[in-house]
Amino acid sequence: MPDRVLTQEEIDSIFRKLKQGEQEEEFAKNVLPYDFRRPDRIAKDQLRAIHILHENFARSLASSLAAYLRAFVTVNLVSVEQLSFVEFTQALPSPTSLISLGMKPYDGNALLEMNPSLVFPILEMLLGGSGKVATKISREITEIEQSILESLLRVILHDLRLAWSSVTTMAFSIEGHETEPALLQLLAPNEAVIAISIEVRIGETAGIMNIGIPSTLVKMLRQKFDQQWSVRKTKATEQEHARVLHLLRPSAFHVDARLHGPTVGVSTLLDLREGDILALDYPVERPVDFAVNGRLKYTGGIVALGRKRAFQIREPITES
Repeated sequence: MPDRVLTQEEIDSIFRKLKQGEQEEEFAKNVLPYDFRRPDRIAKDQLRAIHILHENFARSLASSLAAYLRAFVTVNLVSVEQLSFVEFTQALPSPTSLISLGMKPYDGNALLEMNPSLVFPILEMLLGGSGKVATKISREITEIEQSILESLLRVILHDLRLAWSSVTTMAFSIEGHETEPALLQLLAPNEAVIAISIEVRIGETAGIMNIGIPSTLVKMLRQKFDQQWSVRKTKATEQEHARVLHLLRPSAFHVDARLHGPTVGVSTLLDLREGDILALDYPVERPVDFAVNGRLKYTGGIVALGRKRAFQIREPITES
């Protein structure tokens, strides 16, 4: 059988099929699996906004707890991520202190969890102790201990409300207590939550506090988050300038006029006696520098104002 010679069209067809196969393989590598159990994933920009929001909450809470407990307190945001409700609860210790939070005027509940490693040292401090627990306690907290923690929770929820006020007005309230994460029935197991993990360090004691917020609420507030970011990106209006100026008017500044003359050595300064004359080599017509809080702002001259001396501004000092 004679060798068959391929035509140009057949050669082109073979190369097209090879090229199409490579493109399909490359496309398959870039495909990500879609999890139908998590249809309510939120955007990265919202997660970033929530991260910034709870960083502000951590700074505010550190000051509030330090004043409330009269101890050195540091609060650090550890992570902000989106998990299913069952994944969030499975990561919590058992037993622990779980508080169901109302979020009026919005429906649904958030969850606040405080590890035993944090709860029991705080309880000891509230009862007059040093907060240094000798042994690790892993029991459930009693109803009496829960009532003692109520005042501490009010401090936490107050700062949490202030942090969220930059996005929306939300009143957090205590609606229930629980100790076993497996018994929680707040959300469906596959419903997504925003899990915020915060480390609280009181002296030598450290513990983790976790907050779970339903993703449906965050998605519902998408427009408010966008407004918050747009306000940060736009320039300030005249009304905003006037408001800031009104707040700054009562402020006090340190001002001084300076003659920049020659320098002298310490030995010359120590040898000065009464009646000696120290030449400044500063011409009378040369302008004097005027500083505000140590920063040069104007040039001018010293003038008489009644029986006092004053500084007359001639021109501002522009930065080069």
